[in-house]
Amino acid sequence: MNGSWRARWERREAVLNWDWDFTWTILPRLLSATVNTILAAGLGYAIAVVLGLVLALLQRTRSPIFTASVREIIEFVRSTPLVLQVFFVFYVAPQFGITLSPWVAGMLSIGVHYAAYLSEVYRGGIDSVPKGQWEAATSLNLSTTRTYFRIVIPQALPPSLAGMGNYLVGIFKDTPILSVIGVAELMHAANSIGAETYRFLEPYTLVGIIFLAISLPTAALIRAFEGWMRRKLGLT
Repeated sequence: MNGSWRARWERREAVLNWDWDFTWTILPRLLSATVNTILAAGLGYAIAVVLGLVLALLQRTRSPIFTASVREIIEFVRSTPLVLQVFFVFYVAPQFGITLSPWVAGMLSIGVHYAAYLSEVYRGGIDSVPKGQWEAATSLNLSTTRTYFRIVIPQALPPSLAGMGNYLVGIFKDTPILSVIGVAELMHAANSIGAETYRFLEPYTLVGIIFLAISLPTAALIRAFEGWMRRKLGLT
């Protein structure tokens, strides 16, 4: 039985032309690039989380013109491809005197792009807070800042966790876009290996496996955290 299984595997390996020696040779290089990918996703997400909340709050000002302007900016960012925004920040911005390194340009592009999406997640969470909470804050004569950060936002976050988690995974899967400006992330390393060795099967397959190995557990952890948070707050 083992001999039959081994024969089938060897035939399949021969068809795929998979080189295990080459695989073990390039794996450390890809794992090193994985660290950069996780760092890029983490920093981009941190920017998106903070800026997204700012954009959500800016849409709730008393100035209709200002609010409409913020919403138009958000829609513009959401409606244009991330790769175009990366190119614009890295290649076009220097013409206006703003020169950024590939890492900084990539982090800002990802952060701003996903901040536009997270602002809508926050807005939905804020809109879900019962009107009675707002009325109670007004009756207690709380300032706008204290109303948001003491009452509204803590109640708006739990309904927003699912969307926030999905965009975290989305950012991680979009980091290969940064390879177009030379950021040494996972896809950039795979492209370099392929260009150097003319072998693309092993590096690209490993990239897919690494992304799956990180994305699936991350998504599961996010769902578990969301469930724990809801139970802790008595929402389930």
